[in-house]
Amino acid sequence: MTLEPDRPLPVIHARRERRPAKLFKVEQLDLEFSNGECRTYERLVSRGLGGVIVVAMPDPANVLLIREYACGFHRFELCLPKGRLEAGESAVEGANRELQEECGFGARELVSLGELTMAPGYMTHATQVVLARDLYPSRLPGDEPEELQVLTWPMDDLVTLIQREDCSEGRSIAALYMARDLIERDRI
Repeated sequence: MTLEPDRPLPVIHARRERRPAKLFKVEQLDLEFSNGECRTYERLVSRGLGGVIVVAMPDPANVLLIREYACGFHRFELCLPKGRLEAGESAVEGANRELQEECGFGARELVSLGELTMAPGYMTHATQVVLARDLYPSRLPGDEPEELQVLTWPMDDLVTLIQREDCSEGRSIAALYMARDLIERDRI
């Protein structure tokens, strides 16, 4: 695996709190528990239809990763292709679209592996995990500000991947292990 030379990080020109937020709204819940204790909780409520993350395998031994800018930490991350679902789109349809937009491949075989949540104690967002195999070249225009670097990584070396400083996105890590375990179980 060879990475291109580091690109400079985007320049932050301004920071501001956005109300109302585009992706999430903040909701307060006044709760009373079964023991009579009362608390107010806040949670981020997703404004979309959910998301999808794709474990795309160009061959039985490797997975496709992308290197993209991660605004939350202002750095580049190695992760799986992912994105929001569009209206009327199933998880496998969204996975195939995102794969074509971000990696330049479509998939003939798409299998739903389940759902991941992010911080369910205070967020309502869920991401569907989809395994994509039998890939073929196909490019759709995406919404990325710059072209994403696509690289392959061996599935039998996930330990090295997750030890990298630039691979910390929890959904990608969990999805890779979900796919690896399914593949290993099916080989038996």
